Amino acid sequence: MMMDYSPLLISVKTSCLATVIAFFTGIYAAYIVVRLKHFQGILDAILTLPLVLPPTVVGFILLIAFGKNSPIGQIMMSFGYSLVFSWEATVLAAVVVAFPLMYRTTRGAFEQLDENIIYAAKTLGVSDWKIFWHIILPNTKHSLIAGVILAFTRALGEFGATIMVAGNIPGITQTISTAIYSAVQAGDNNAAFFWVGIIVAISFVVIVLMNLWLKNNGRYAMKSSAGNGV
Repeated sequence: MMMDYSPLLISVKTSCLATVIAFFTGIYAAYIVVRLKHFQGILDAILTLPLVLPPTVVGFILLIAFGKNSPIGQIMMSFGYSLVFSWEATVLAAVVVAFPLMYRTTRGAFEQLDENIIYAAKTLGVSDWKIFWHIILPNTKHSLIAGVILAFTRALGEFGATIMVAGNIPGITQTISTAIYSAVQAGDNNAAFFWVGIIVAISFVVIVLMNLWLKNNGRYAMKSSAGNGV
């Protein structure tokens, strides 16, 4: 019997798209929260909540929010589309669980940035938009890369929320994690070991590449500083 490699393709596509979405939304949310003077704690708790809730609870909330009986679900059904048990639902679940990691990592980086740099730029008349793109992001890029890796690996390994809102449909919503679950349920240990090896290998390689990039980038930064006489 030939091995079905669709869970690998589905997982990679889902994780990549979820990471891209979590990247932009996480950075934006962190930037907004850091600048808030009121209700910062409440908003931070709401945005971080998916990180501490059990994945099945997150999946149940998404199922209630986007199910056919919900207002959002009924609006989608009026256009002949159902989000639940579709590939898009796997992306939604992955984004929700990956977002807090990107958000928390980015917020920590923004808060540790020397505010004197920003104040100096404002004194020179630099707009907030240019400060964000040319000062804040370049000075926090290492943390942003770490956030991306954390978000990607979290999205890649997502199981609970995915199986609740997207199901475990072979070739459509079956990711590596749900494929492992199905293999174990069926008593197919060979398939389970295979998929476990695949997801461990991908996660390991991604983390090693991140560490190498950060290490080489750090050396380049030190050489540049030395060359500029800093």
